[in-house]
Amino acid sequence: MTETPALPGHLIIREPQLLFHPDRLQDQSPHPLNGLLRFGPYSRGLINTVLDPIRIATIYPHEFRERVRNIFTELERRHQPRERRNYLPEFPGFSRVFGLRLASAGSGMHVQLPSSLDDEIAGANKPHLILAEALTKAMNQVFSFRHEFDVLVIFLPSKWERGFFGEDNDDFDLHDYVKAVNASRGVPTQILEESSALDYFCRASVMWRLGIALYCKAGGVPWKLAESDPEAAYIGLSYVLKFSGDEVRFVTCCSQVFDSDGAGLEFIAYETNDVHTEGENPFLSRVEMRRVMARSLALYQRRHAGRGPKRVIIHKTTEFKTEEVDGVFDALPSTEGIELYQIQQDTLWRGVLIEPGKAQVTQGTPAAYPCKRGTYFQLGTRDVLVWTQGDAPEAVEGKHYFKEGKGIPHPILVRRFAGHGGWDDPVRSILALSKMNWNNDSLYDRLPVTLAYAKTLARTVKRMPTIMSRPYEFRMFM
Repeated sequence: MTETPALPGHLIIREPQLLFHPDRLQDQSPHPLNGLLRFGPYSRGLINTVLDPIRIATIYPHEFRERVRNIFTELERRHQPRERRNYLPEFPGFSRVFGLRLASAGSGMHVQLPSSLDDEIAGANKPHLILAEALTKAMNQVFSFRHEFDVLVIFLPSKWERGFFGEDNDDFDLHDYVKAVNASRGVPTQILEESSALDYFCRASVMWRLGIALYCKAGGVPWKLAESDPEAAYIGLSYVLKFSGDEVRFVTCCSQVFDSDGAGLEFIAYETNDVHTEGENPFLSRVEMRRVMARSLALYQRRHAGRGPKRVIIHKTTEFKTEEVDGVFDALPSTEGIELYQIQQDTLWRGVLIEPGKAQVTQGTPAAYPCKRGTYFQLGTRDVLVWTQGDAPEAVEGKHYFKEGKGIPHPILVRRFAGHGGWDDPVRSILALSKMNWNNDSLYDRLPVTLAYAKTLARTVKRMPTIMSRPYEFRMFM
């Protein structure tokens, strides 16, 4: 007789709270948008973090003058949600949410692209080059007034879609190109496409996303994590491969450094060829890992008056090789706690919530809603499955809420390569950091913010004309 296979019992971490004021610690909510409505943004309690008003420069097609004016007028109006009504609240107007105004920058900082550009793009063999050249010229004009505006907004009509991407053998992406050029200059940029922003049917959704984006790109902090270890730092590692033919020529290593409360979005990037690759996964040598960790530590110390963290938690999507582990410990000899985690999105595991059966039925039945977000259980001594997607009733006044709407949520697989202790704290921090993506209005992302930005950074960094040794603020890449 064979025994019935069994898995260990699962545990559930409650939905993390967000904090909306640096001093009033009671100003908390698990729902980011409701928190903004009740308390205002976190940095409103700080001095001189965001100038009032936020000055907006623009680049737009010749016929979009009125539409440009209209969208900023819309930002000060009330909008009722027409989608995600169980999550999305009314948008009451930008100044009511954020406590400051938006204003048009001076006359020299608004560039109207010529009407002839329509025909040039329509008739070009490589329309992306025509559009990129026109935008570069306009951005150069605006950049000459850099200290007189806070955020640059670029409007792109649907009729120029031929120029948004390169041909099959050209991986050009206009969005990434524009962000790369302006990030290297320190210019926060918001791109608005006609189909996804100007014409999108739910204006409340557009206004929430655009409002948060403009506030963050101007230097604002909308929220932080309410529960965190002030002596901890989180680091997310990602890589960009650059090829010469079929060979990897070098790797750009990106290290994103976060305070324990999920803020402090800065990162460093540098190129190295001291790596070995397995497929398309690069792994650093001991020397290179020591170097990137030393630079990451210096970035943290610069933000904390020379003080280093007592705990360092590092996330990446691939395993930590022995040389990489050794390099981390070489760079952080005085750090009391070092934790290394691989966080893997693709797993074959699924989880279905089973409701208790009736008295006469021995087995339960599948529930009509997913398992709770924050569910986790251990697979072995080093591995744990974590449901960062799932039902989140605590965020919406006890009602069922599954952000993805339908389907069975996939867990992420977390594997520990250094560190010790139970799994409650690591899972709680991953769950909390999944709420710290300021580039949207969602309740959560599937990945923690340490890794959620990795693809964005990778796409943009590889198009930057030069990679400087100085730290970059992530708001330039949002």
